[in-house]
Amino acid sequence: MVVWIELAFIENFLIDGVLLYLAQRSARLKVKAWRLLLASALGAAEAVIFPALSLPAWAAYLVKALGGALICLVAVHSRQIKKHLIALAAFFALTFALGGALTAAYSFMGVAYEEGNGYLVEQAPVGLVLGAAGVFLIAAARGIEALYRYRKVQKNLLSCTLSAAGREVNWQGYADSGNLLTFRGQPVCVISAAACIALFGRGAREAGRIRLNTVNGGREAPVFECERMTIETGGKTLERRGVYLTVGEVGKTYPLILSAALMEA
Repeated sequence: MVVWIELAFIENFLIDGVLLYLAQRSARLKVKAWRLLLASALGAAEAVIFPALSLPAWAAYLVKALGGALICLVAVHSRQIKKHLIALAAFFALTFALGGALTAAYSFMGVAYEEGNGYLVEQAPVGLVLGAAGVFLIAAARGIEALYRYRKVQKNLLSCTLSAAGREVNWQGYADSGNLLTFRGQPVCVISAAACIALFGRGAREAGRIRLNTVNGGREAPVFECERMTIETGGKTLERRGVYLTVGEVGKTYPLILSAALMEA
């Protein structure tokens, strides 16, 4: 069997680079190019040298694990141990995910397998390895961003109880730092049209009108006054009286957008 060392090095270099990049994205770390290149080169060198070592299976897995931890340590630039641990956990999780996908492809393509060394990447078609790594990079990067967006929304969702016109409702409100609306010098929260009817009923008396600027242009919207609002946040209960609400566009998962100024009042 002939193994092209240069090709094996390049393939492993690219795969390690993809995994280390995604691991740092998972930990919300700034990627340092020189650290990423150095760590990828170390990982590729290990992959090239490793098949020449005669190790029992348990030692082979141990060396691989320690090698992965080492290159992850080299790639990550942070003084926080927590960030290193998150990146390390993400690196191994992503390695298993990509490894599982490539294993299925290697098995289908008939790539040789050696006990303790696994599938010989050097025998796999170059297009298969690089194509799989590219698709994995795009899919994983989008998945990581979607996960963080979801966590951000969930973190800012607060339980709110509103009372007005003899009615009381309990909704999840989204604490939006970008909501800077004011009316008569007071912060204004935004609710959906359906939520407005549920809280105030039809024909509710307006406290005034406010100008809203959206991507579709500006428009005037009615303002209503909520007699009482309680907000559960951080184990504390905030109570506000005479809170102004206007009707606008809100998310599908919550009917209320809170004002940052209201939260800090």
